[in-house]
Amino acid sequence: MGKVIAIANQKGGVGKTTTAVNLAASMAATKRKVLLIDLDPQGNATMGSGVDKYAVPASAYELLVEEKPFAEVVVKETAGGYHLVAANSDVTAAEVRLLNVFARELRLRNALKDARQHYDFIFIDCPPALNMLTVNAMAAADSVLVPMQCEYYALEGLTALMDTINQLTSVVNADLKIEGILRTMYDPRNRLANDVSEQLKQHFGDKVYRAVIPRNVRLAEAPSFGTPVMYYDKGSTGAKAYLALAGEILRRADKKTVKTSTPA
Repeated sequence: MGKVIAIANQKGGVGKTTTAVNLAASMAATKRKVLLIDLDPQGNATMGSGVDKYAVPASAYELLVEEKPFAEVVVKETAGGYHLVAANSDVTAAEVRLLNVFARELRLRNALKDARQHYDFIFIDCPPALNMLTVNAMAAADSVLVPMQCEYYALEGLTALMDTINQLTSVVNADLKIEGILRTMYDPRNRLANDVSEQLKQHFGDKVYRAVIPRNVRLAEAPSFGTPVMYYDKGSTGAKAYLALAGEILRRADKKTVKTSTPA
């Protein structure tokens, strides 16, 4: 049964889509079967995967609203070697259409019931807002990965996100957990970044990934070429950072498996 991880932050511009695309590609490179679901109507994760959002025959809209079979929606050829449920401007309409649907917050969870057994990891790129699309992602996910910049306002946004997650656990998904907090666009020369980083580690402990995503030109350039950074410049610090993150997530998962299987 595949693990479903929502990549979310209500604050925009924190590297959420960059993380979704490059983490999916890094996991696929380790021979894991990976699915990336783009729930952001901007469709940036779709384009960053080398898929034309204007040309896809079906998107997350058809999956959520029209309840098309998963097999008819998934794109199996991407630049990152993973499968994709695409997004485009049609997904904006899903937000409105879902308001009048029974059990609307469970549409994605239900759509993935059978698909989960075919993947090791399913990553969901959430829109930068708490709307019905994000609620669907949280209801379907096992955990939430939070990318954030190490700056003052990001700490306030993180507090708001944690409150939101706590509320959702009591309403739509009692098993939802924090997968981890990822420091993005990190500049170790910046004193504030280091201060915020220390605060994060003091407050969240080992939930803060050791892997850190630096500010990196290649990482910023890769989306314009429709490819994850590891296939744009595999020697770049950005590519190495996301491979390190994938390795850390896998090691954590292995540790949990060992603890669970060890007799009391």
